[in-house]
Amino acid sequence: MGHVVATYLVHEQKADLHKKAESIALGLTVGSWTNLPTIEQAQLERHKGEVVEVALLPTDGEGTKGLIRIKYPAANFSLDLPAILTTVFGKLSLDSEIKLVDLTFSPEVASAFPGPRYGIDGIRETLGVTGRPLVMSIFKAMLGRDLSYFQQQLREQVLGGIDLVKDDEILFDNPLTPFKERIRAAKEVLGATEAETGHKTLYAVNLTGRTSELKEKAKRAVAWGADALLFNVFAYGLDVLTELAEDEEITVPIMAHPAVSGAFTASSRYGIDRALLLGKLLRMAGADLVLFPSPYGSVAIPQQDALAIKEHLLAESDIHRRAFPVPSAGIHPGLVPALVRDFGIDCVINAGGGVHGHPDGAVGGGRAFQQAIEVVLAGGELSDVDDARPELAKALTLWGGAGRS
Repeated sequence: MGHVVATYLVHEQKADLHKKAESIALGLTVGSWTNLPTIEQAQLERHKGEVVEVALLPTDGEGTKGLIRIKYPAANFSLDLPAILTTVFGKLSLDSEIKLVDLTFSPEVASAFPGPRYGIDGIRETLGVTGRPLVMSIFKAMLGRDLSYFQQQLREQVLGGIDLVKDDEILFDNPLTPFKERIRAAKEVLGATEAETGHKTLYAVNLTGRTSELKEKAKRAVAWGADALLFNVFAYGLDVLTELAEDEEITVPIMAHPAVSGAFTASSRYGIDRALLLGKLLRMAGADLVLFPSPYGSVAIPQQDALAIKEHLLAESDIHRRAFPVPSAGIHPGLVPALVRDFGIDCVINAGGGVHGHPDGAVGGGRAFQQAIEVVLAGGELSDVDDARPELAKALTLWGGAGRS
């Protein structure tokens, strides 16, 4: 029988963590045990939660802290993430001293989820790019702008050598840049630029609207020629992502945006661990690319958290394809050495202001990123940039640089 093992970080002022663990294991499964008649214990054995481990951690002298691991039988839940999360953390999440830090799934349970349709290898094959990080940019200042502005901005980003361009997550369906027309306008621009330069770029349109309409809207997007979908998964729920990823007619990569996730992950004492939510669960649910705050920028998260997200997305698996880590926010060309050092070549370097804010515009910004990648992968120093890479030199003057990766 399959199972899920949940790991909790628990803070307690007085309680014995072993007793706490037993109360969680029983309270979230059969309710009680020692007072049950023997015949009822036999009947309920397959549903009973099991304490796997209690590990005490050092504290500052106040109270007790530790990790508790509990195994939940798959007989207790249907094979969907809402059921699993409710089982292992539903009412427990109301306790402000308990944080869900990991979930380990048996193969029987893990294989019930789609994982990425394309993943790293599929997206690389689509773009024809190997051996380097991909570069992505973001539409900026699109609110109140029309389709001609959209096309102009897209063209400039592509001419800079950008591999993927995504909508801003706050760009919804509107009269000036309707969903369908954005897809068609992008298709026109990308076809022309590929014919002109030979460089292929994918555009991720923001899939938004009422939840009940999303699958049909995504299917129409594919029929209209969409390259990829951007999805604000935590505004809708993980199960919605799973349904999109499982649908055989939605045949494009899905890019998961972390908007709203900070409400669950920010505290060190309660909520859900960033790596679990943004790494393991998004990959299982079907995200091909996962955006998350970088350790360097304007909304930085601790480096260990960002690296843990990456590890979950890149971990080898016989069940799910690997997904692209996309560390984001405050990224500029001078950070490329750090990005390659920390995330390797199997990542997407994602920038908004770092592309559009370049002195030569988005064309120069895109070229600066590609030039920085060339230098770093060749083992060079950004500080040694010469006149052959003027766009990178201008970027480093504006934003500063970094050393060898």
